[in-house]
Amino acid sequence: MSKADLRIAVLMGTKDGAAFIDEQLQSLLVQSHPLIDLWVSDDGSVDGTIAIIEAWKPRWAKGRVTLLDGPRQGFAANFRSMIRDRRIDADCYAFSDQDDIWEPDRLESAVRWMQGFDAGSPLMFCSRTATMTETGSLVGRSPLFSRPPSFRNALVQSIAGGNTILLNRAARDLLARACARTGFVSHDWWAYLIVTGAGGVVHYDPRPLVRYRQHAANLVGANVSWQARVSRLGRLFKGEFAGWTDLNLAGLAVNRDLLTPDAATCLDLFASARRGNLFQRLRALRKSGVYRQTFAGTLGLYLAFVLGRI
Repeated sequence: MSKADLRIAVLMGTKDGAAFIDEQLQSLLVQSHPLIDLWVSDDGSVDGTIAIIEAWKPRWAKGRVTLLDGPRQGFAANFRSMIRDRRIDADCYAFSDQDDIWEPDRLESAVRWMQGFDAGSPLMFCSRTATMTETGSLVGRSPLFSRPPSFRNALVQSIAGGNTILLNRAARDLLARACARTGFVSHDWWAYLIVTGAGGVVHYDPRPLVRYRQHAANLVGANVSWQARVSRLGRLFKGEFAGWTDLNLAGLAVNRDLLTPDAATCLDLFASARRGNLFQRLRALRKSGVYRQTFAGTLGLYLAFVLGRI
């Protein structure tokens, strides 16, 4: 099958997104990839979001637009509901927020990369993002990560936003199996964990293929400034990261049968590194081989273990 014949399902989670969703939908419509079905799960909007989506249905020339009623339990549960929804059938699956702007080749770039692999292998494409203000002015880029994506990295870091991810069918089916057993902290981090843990392939593209809209309510979300990065380190040392790790490890425990033997061994060593005395913890952590993408990040990780904050 040629890449132009692949049907992509875009899974968009919405809630009160009327202010910017038109721009996002326009950027989807002008994607260079021709076959796109849009699935929108609305999580209880009380503004004009639903009316805007309905108005777009007759304008959508790439496939069809389907509006779903979300579970109204937060963004993670909303995306989980779409991952598990078997009515959503396509060759590839992309996640979408309601207020970003995609570069025209965002989907085509991902599909082109996937064409070099066996379709039976779980594949996940992701990329950097550019950050813009609410009015659309570009203000920075997410960090450029150079170390390879892997399960050892995924255990302690989510390298890319869900708004940059494209999954092939094998990866989506794998993720749906895992999601049937447990919830997760965030769909992007969970996808990274499951795909790499099961021996799939993840590609991180250094080009910013999505313009992420920064709002006052999520000042550290884009991770493009020193303020944002220091804030993230602060969360690490406060122990907030430990709570997220608890949830990730609990989810991986009930999906252990999906993991490769190497990933399972790494998982056990990492879990051991959270117990025992300092020497035992640091030895298990080093043996596990887990790492963050930057030297400073990995150093911060080891310091957090020393202080018992993870």
